[in-house]
Order: sequence, then C-alpha cells, then structure tokens
Amino acid sequence: MNFILKRIALVTLTIVTTLTIAACATSPTGRNQVLLFPESQLDEMGVQAFSSMKENIKISNKPVQNDYVQCIADSITKYVPKAVFDGEWEVVVFDAPQVNAFALPGGKIGVYTGLLDVAVNQHQVAAVIGHEVGHVIAHHGNERVSQSTLIGIGQEAVSVALQTNEVANSQLIMTGLGLGFQYGVMMPFSRTHESEADEIGLDLMAKAGFTPQESVELWKNMGKASGGNSQPEFFSTHPSPKTRIQDLQAKMQVALATYKVAPNRPNCQK
Repeated sequence: MNFILKRIALVTLTIVTTLTIAACATSPTGRNQVLLFPESQLDEMGVQAFSSMKENIKISNKPVQNDYVQCIADSITKYVPKAVFDGEWEVVVFDAPQVNAFALPGGKIGVYTGLLDVAVNQHQVAAVIGHEVGHVIAHHGNERVSQSTLIGIGQEAVSVALQTNEVANSQLIMTGLGLGFQYGVMMPFSRTHESEADEIGLDLMAKAGFTPQESVELWKNMGKASGGNSQPEFFSTHPSPKTRIQDLQAKMQVALATYKVAPNRPNCQK
C-alpha cells in the first residue's frame, strides 16, 4: 500500500513538474511565473465574466461620466502591448458605491462610480485604470488560475465552465480574475501582484501623458477614504497605502522621464 501511495505521489509530482517547466514564463518586471492556460482561454473567461456583471450590476446612464472614464481608458489602453490585447477595449461605468475598478483579459474595463469620488481628477483615475490593466498585462489572472489548478482544482473544471458559459459561477475562475461571486466585490490579488501592477500602471499613465505624481495623491486619498481602518499590512494581501506610496515614489524619477517625452497630454473632462 505504501509503495502504491509513493508511486502515485511520484507520478503526480512528475506531472506537476512537467507542467510547471512547460508553462514557465516571465512577468514584465522579470518575475518567474507559471501560466498553464493559453491567453485565448483567459480572454474567453474575461468576456464571460464581464457579460455576467453587466447583467447583474446597474450601469451608469450619465453620458458625461461615461465619456470621462472612456477618454481616460482610451488614453491608457493605447499603450497596452498588442500581444496582450489587439482590439478595442470595452469600458463600462457601473453605478455602485464601491471605491474600485477592474480590468479583465479580453479587453474589458469596469469602473465603479464610487471610485470617482475618491480619484478626484483624470490623473488619479488613470492611475487606477493603469494599475488594473497592469494586472492583465502581467497575466495575473492566468497565474492565479494556474496556481489553483496545480494544487488540485483541475483544468477540466475550467474547460467545463467555459463550454457551459458558467464562468460567473466558478469560484476558481472568478477569484483568479480578481472578482467575487457577490457582484461589486473585488477579490484581492497578492501583495506581489498588487505591487507589480502598481509599477506597470505608473509606467502606463506616464506614457499616456497623465501626471505620475498623482498616483501618490490617489493613495493618500484612498488612505483618508478608509478612515484609517485598513488592516495592518502583515494581515492583508494588499500593500498598505503607506507602502504603495513609498514604492511609487521610489520609481517616480523613471516615470517622470517617461512622462516628459510623452507625445500627448489628455484633457478628459467630467
């Protein structure tokens, strides 16, 4: 019996190791990743999840508000590598009080109206959208779904969810994409993913011509909006606002150099 168990464990380890080596990738910041799924499959996941959210969350009917967010998103997504998504991004403003936004594989961006009360200008909204798009550029959704697959969820379950259009009911996929079953609730990425998305987002907003220093002001506003009730960083998967500000400031000189040579200066009006 022990021999059989050891044999099964060895075979399992061999399969996992083979999959891991075959799927080895490198993030935009040089970090090693395991990505088991083709990006076309992640795109399909994102499209299905976004479609379900549009059916379940009220969409803003304010043209000026929608145009404002669309203008900012268009300026940011212009600098997304074509290998990540080569098409027109769909941008939706959801009429809900959450101070949040998200981006999904397949060219989907959602912004909650609550965010627009905290991100007080186009530059701060650009910092958020750049950050969320950064998750997509760095394939964080693929990485998280792949990690869950390696610990035993199974690729078959993902395939079934896609084929039956049940992505929105799959905890594995929705969590991997950073979404929750309770619509409007964002599932936290790891601190590594969040920090990486901050770095990519800072670069994106600078390339698009938005003022990089406003990313720092955004996180000051986020800290105030939380009323000082955010958890200590050790107990949270998100870096604290203070840590994010320090990390952004450490990368600010490079971002300012990029901003200085940016060909455009967007003028998105509320």
